[in-house]
Amino acid sequence: MILTANSEVVRQTRRKTGNGWHTTFIGENRNTLKQGQTPPEAGSLYPMAFLVEKEPHAVTKPHFHEADQYQVIVQGGGRLGTHDVGTVAVHYTDAWSAYGPIVAADEGISWFTLRNTWDSGARYMPAAREQLRAARTQNFAHREATAAPMPVASAEQLARTELLSSATVIEQTPDGMATWRYRLPPGASVSGPDPHHGGGQFWIVLSGSASAGEAALLPPNSCVFVAPGDGALTMIAGDGGAEALCMQFPVLARH
Repeated sequence: MILTANSEVVRQTRRKTGNGWHTTFIGENRNTLKQGQTPPEAGSLYPMAFLVEKEPHAVTKPHFHEADQYQVIVQGGGRLGTHDVGTVAVHYTDAWSAYGPIVAADEGISWFTLRNTWDSGARYMPAAREQLRAARTQNFAHREATAAPMPVASAEQLARTELLSSATVIEQTPDGMATWRYRLPPGASVSGPDPHHGGGQFWIVLSGSASAGEAALLPPNSCVFVAPGDGALTMIAGDGGAEALCMQFPVLARH
């Protein structure tokens, strides 16, 4: 199950929220689920991806979710908990792990929210504290990882790139959670890690353009989901080169 979302095509789903905007890329979420539609079964493989854009100085209160989650800051900056974040920072939390607040800086902040299972919505602290304590009795321990901002490559930098490079952004854990970043010269290709070792992967095109295998080229901020049984994804850079991020979830069996 390889799913792709072109950032230029999905822009038609962009809608105003209280202090920003929300754009759906892959899957339904609590804001797009139609009346009477049954949500996916909790804990089953169900990729969700959407872009959140917040106005300057907007605040998202501390909260947690019932699903494992990546957040990738792709524009602007601010603070996430005790960390200063900006483009491109990667933040991961296990299900039932509280984090935040998220405070937007003067330029606002935009981030991708990525999940591999259904989530019914945020549980805000301190109102949901007892719910979080109950989850702790079911062996849900807190896990959170934040990688510092790393700016994207410019068009000029990509055009001058001659060698493919890769870097580990978050070291792989025993249950498969990890993040890697790649820079590809024009026309080059790279095969990512085998998704069988985790609970699925999201890829984001950070700069330039790239295709997932033989599919059409995807512009920046497009994303791809690769299921655990799909085999390693091959990304192919366009004529201007590409930079891409691969985020792997822990194995679903952990749930």
